[in-house]
Amino acid sequence: METLNFEHYPLSIKNKENKRYIFDVIRKKDLLLTPEEWVRQHCIHFLLHDRKFPISLVNVEKSITVCGRTKRYDIIVFKPNGKVQVLVECKAPNIPLNQAVFDQIARYNLQIDSDYLMVTNGLQHVYCKLDYENKTYHFLPELPIYAREE
Repeated sequence: METLNFEHYPLSIKNKENKRYIFDVIRKKDLLLTPEEWVRQHCIHFLLHDRKFPISLVNVEKSITVCGRTKRYDIIVFKPNGKVQVLVECKAPNIPLNQAVFDQIARYNLQIDSDYLMVTNGLQHVYCKLDYENKTYHFLPELPIYAREE
């Protein structure tokens, strides 16, 4: 698999029946190792190790309804109160982070109301903070490190 723009993480990869699998520490199972899954697993470890989010607050690939259609988000990080702190959209390294990708995460966020958005293809990462009061967003150089709100 391609080297990504993340730190080196302790990822567990296995070969079974001539296919490669990667272990997901959130779902606690081996998943077929596709380019997008490679990015998603690196991103999970980035959130856990670099940004210090507790594993209990991270959720991966669950269904949501967006404009009457069932969709699946990649990663959500919750706050302890159950609200969403970070919504992440992962793409394979060969997928450019273009307007269509940003439109996709924006549509998902209509249902989710996350404080922060992250879009990554493993090579590029884009972060933004949403300002719902002023109906704007602000691009950030990095995603803030987890700080438990009291």
